[in-house]
Amino acid sequence: MSKQKTIKVVQIASPIGRQAYQRKCLIGLGLNKINRTRVLLYNDSIFGMVKKVKHLVKYEIMDKWWS
Repeated sequence: MSKQKTIKVVQIASPIGRQAYQRKCLIGLGLNKINRTRVLLYNDSIFGMVKKVKHLVKYEIMDKWWS
């Protein structure tokens, strides 16, 4: 496997009462319920979505895909 960075994203808050683009960012990241976790390949578009909803998620950038 190549040494691509990954980002681990965990949803920590609900999108209820938030603007529609924030709900769409969560769905785009594969999150829709609190405490759901996704490990995604790190790139600018994914990180941009994470930054849009940084108050609803916590994230960790990793060097390995299996951690």
